[in-house]
Amino acid sequence: MKTIIIIQARMGSSRLPGKVLMPLGNTVVLDYVVSRCQQVEEIDEVVVATSTLMQDDAIENWCQKRHVSCFRGSEGDVLARYYECAKPHQPDYVIRVTADCPFVDFELANQVVAAMKAEPSDIVMVEGELPRGLVVEMVSFSALEYIYHHGKEPRHREHVTYYAYEFPSEFRRTYVQAPKDICQPQLRITLDTEEDYQLCAAVANHFKGNRLVRSSEVVQFLLAHPDVAKLNAHVQQKPVV
Repeated sequence: MKTIIIIQARMGSSRLPGKVLMPLGNTVVLDYVVSRCQQVEEIDEVVVATSTLMQDDAIENWCQKRHVSCFRGSEGDVLARYYECAKPHQPDYVIRVTADCPFVDFELANQVVAAMKAEPSDIVMVEGELPRGLVVEMVSFSALEYIYHHGKEPRHREHVTYYAYEFPSEFRRTYVQAPKDICQPQLRITLDTEEDYQLCAAVANHFKGNRLVRSSEVVQFLLAHPDVAKLNAHVQQKPVV
């Protein structure tokens, strides 16, 4: 079962430009994401997928210095970027991670991989209401290829697996129950705005720059420190259009 993780990353964010290379702890945001993805068991490779725009040269340069594989493709057609990134690797499965999630849950990712191994299907769906920023998505390469050819709407091209959620009957599904200790949907542990950055920086500083702090510990810290959790409580997620 060959599995790769693809981390989508770009410098051009409308609300927080350059966020993936912003300082965090004693390193940068992308280093947190890559380091955590490298903890996922039974993974053959971790690849950062960015765009061909000049502003994303900085991401490729960072990857070269860290000896991390980097692929460059379309900025707007993220689905094509994923498909074209994955295809040369000939994987059985692809795990999707976004670079604006510095505390992505690698322990939950291990559960997702184990579930797919035990019950192979097209896509793993995590059940349970989680904070935004912890979940990974895992799809078979054949499902990714199917979505690539059938997802025609702009929302399908921008949001890689959206087609599978919009048309679930077209896919075989494996379900994973998220641990109850991280089911706190009122929390935001992602990076879209300056307020999000303030929260993530506070978390990183509290854990003394530990890139591999458990996501459950991050959740418990935020529950115990509502003054930190409220920093971005008002932020609205952009709607899918």
